[in-house]
Amino acid sequence: MFSPKLKSIIADKIQVILQETAHDELPDGEIQFILHVDGAEGWSWANIRNNGSVGGFVPVELDKNLTKK
Repeated sequence: MFSPKLKSIIADKIQVILQETAHDELPDGEIQFILHVDGAEGWSWANIRNNGSVGGFVPVELDKNLTKK
């Protein structure tokens, strides 16, 4: 749904928002996250990860390729 460049921009902004919370349960530095965005159509969606993501696990509930009927 989003271009790789736009996903990277979104991920950077989310990373900053999460870091600014200074929540005591979040790690110092890079915060691992995945954001699922549904588009206007059922086939339109995106999973956005932090730019320093380690690992490629996507919960099955967020992977629309796996949950199609």
